[in-house]
Order: sequence, then structure tokens, then C-alpha cells
Amino acid sequence: MVSIQNLHKKFGKNQVLAGLDLEIKEGGIFAVLGPNGSGKTTLIKCLLGMVIPNKGNITVLGNNVKSGSEYRYKIDYLPQIANFPSNLKVKELIKMIKDLRGNTTKDQELIDLFKLEPFLDKKLGNLSGGTKQKVNLVLTFMFDSPLVILDEPTSGLDPISLLRLKKLIQTEKANGKTILITSHIMSFVEEISDEIVFLLEGKIYFKGTINELKTKTNQPDFEHAIASILTDNHA
Repeated sequence: MVSIQNLHKKFGKNQVLAGLDLEIKEGGIFAVLGPNGSGKTTLIKCLLGMVIPNKGNITVLGNNVKSGSEYRYKIDYLPQIANFPSNLKVKELIKMIKDLRGNTTKDQELIDLFKLEPFLDKKLGNLSGGTKQKVNLVLTFMFDSPLVILDEPTSGLDPISLLRLKKLIQTEKANGKTILITSHIMSFVEEISDEIVFLLEGKIYFKGTINELKTKTNQPDFEHAIASILTDNHA
């Protein structure tokens, strides 16, 4: 599904990714974790072709990302910050994205799930952060792509919407999707992920299940296991 070999990326003198190797199999929920500046968002943008690495190879869905952008139509992506045109109405934005992609969609099902019907005629600039995130989720999940990438998907969501998001992600997994998530919310990651990938200073320090991490670090719970990685590597 995703194969990365020896990935390097610098911004000026700042080494963000430092020889990263990663294999993600088809099907399942994978969480990419790490402190701020560890390279999570840069890694995702490299997968999407939005950032060009200095060195290394990336294959997504059997396509080398250097060979063209067509593979992106098989990826649904939720950015950490969505910059919507503030003067557009919600329904206008949804229609515009549908027209651009040209595939069949399940937008109405998602509008109903996140209770967005009352907001369809409202301009995006007048929405709260949480409502914008729900619109963002509709745009992300309304196409039936095999790979879904979610960068901080829980941002701004109320508890009920968060429950709906968890159920949606589990349903997509049951349908055979591969879902890649970044999040700072450890309880969300622990509940939903099959495996985690922990980045630190542009390198992978752990890849496996949460139980495997707790065993490796000899810690009783997930948060202490993560803290143990950080402590051991900044001693």
C-alpha cells in the first residue's frame, strides 16, 4: 500500500526527515505519532507529492510518486488546517469538489451523519471551527478511495461528532480501506489504531501495536509508554 525507503527532507538547514523507512500494509488503521517538529505532516505531504524529498523513494498504491500525480485520485486527504474560501456557501464548496473529482460520492450520507443540513446555505467564513471540521470530514470521506489520510481529524469536534467520526473510521476499515492518522489525542489513538508509528527527529523509533509498545517500554499504559520513548531519547 505505502512503501518508503531512505526518505530525507531538509528545509534550509533543518533536517525534518532523516533516512526514514516505512512499510504500511493494505487494510487497517495506522497512527503516526510524535512531538511537534518530528516530521509527521512533512511525511504526509511527501506521500501526497506536496513536498518533494531531497532523497529517497516513495511508492503509494503501486505508483512511484515521482512518476505523476494520477495516484492522488485514489487518496482521500484531510489537512490539519483547511483554508476554505470564506465567501462560498457549504453546499457550493461540496458541489465544486464533486465537480472537480467527477466520481460518485456519498456526500448526503455524510451531511446527515454530521448534522450539517442546517449549515448548507451558510458561508464558510461564518462557521465555527468545529463546523468547518465537519465540512472538511464530508469532503474527505465522500469519495470511495482505498487510502484515507487524516491529519489531526479530531480538531474542534464536540464529543458526539467525535463518536460519529470513530464509527465512520471503523466502518471504512471494515470496507477494506487503509487509514493513516496523525493525532495528539492519545485516547483517540489508543481506541482506534491497529498499529502506531512513532517519529522522533525525522526517524522512526517504533512501529507496532500499542501492546507491543507497552511491553517494549515496560510501561503499564499507552501514555507512559510514549513518555518513556521521549525520556529515553532526551536523557
